[in-house]
Amino acid sequence: MAIDYMIELDCAPKRELSAAGILERLKERQRAQEVIEWFRAAGDERPPAQMGFEFSQSTPSDSGDKQLIVVQDLLDHAAALDDHAQHCLSCPANRAGRPYGCAGFIQYPITALAETWLLDRLPMPDEPLVWLLLRQGIQNLGYDGASIKALRNADGHHAAEGPTYFELPDAPQVRLGELRVSADQLLEMIFGVGERIIPNHAGILLLFVHAIERDLEAAEIQEISSSELARRAGYAFQMSQADAADPCIREFVAFFHALYTAWQLSVPLFVDA
Repeated sequence: MAIDYMIELDCAPKRELSAAGILERLKERQRAQEVIEWFRAAGDERPPAQMGFEFSQSTPSDSGDKQLIVVQDLLDHAAALDDHAQHCLSCPANRAGRPYGCAGFIQYPITALAETWLLDRLPMPDEPLVWLLLRQGIQNLGYDGASIKALRNADGHHAAEGPTYFELPDAPQVRLGELRVSADQLLEMIFGVGERIIPNHAGILLLFVHAIERDLEAAEIQEISSSELARRAGYAFQMSQADAADPCIREFVAFFHALYTAWQLSVPLFVDA
């Protein structure tokens, strides 16, 4: 299971397959390749048409019914990706430099290191303008973290297979002066706004997690969510995967780079969390 995302710049592949359809096929291809590698490592040389595995799509309210999946069926469904991959070569949303480089995943469970890393990037009171903006957003928009806490409460921390969504049973918190923020609140602010993060919200999120420069004047901060594309180009991306030892943190860096790219292009980021 994963948080799936895609930069929703209009293109021929999305018009033909849809953003959700592309993400589904990418996951199917990845899953098929992992299963084939597992079979091969066990010395099984059967073709994918003779390989099968049980799969269940669990949710907090439903444990999911298991079904038998044939690996070749996944590969056949994902093959439609190849028919449209040539459109990705010169696409400005192709941030990863590969076919469908506008898409990505954050794998569950989210690690304790990743949650702490996110909280550590929030502004302190000595960055008063962005800090006040964060406090105002939490208070005025009612980010209490309840939707994320529901996932955490539904998690199987005592089950033999381990947690599904979060490594930690309780959300870590950080004190930012008089403001206390939990990881549940921050993740709700990022992923709890619907299927699409619109550019206005994206710019503010990039400020909060220091993905772009935030030593700005009040007028510049106002422009973050409404400035012309030419002005957005002046903001460089501030995160680096090279600084992250934890794979989950690296996946979050990639997510924020996708959010940054969508903001630069003034298009939504489609998210299925």
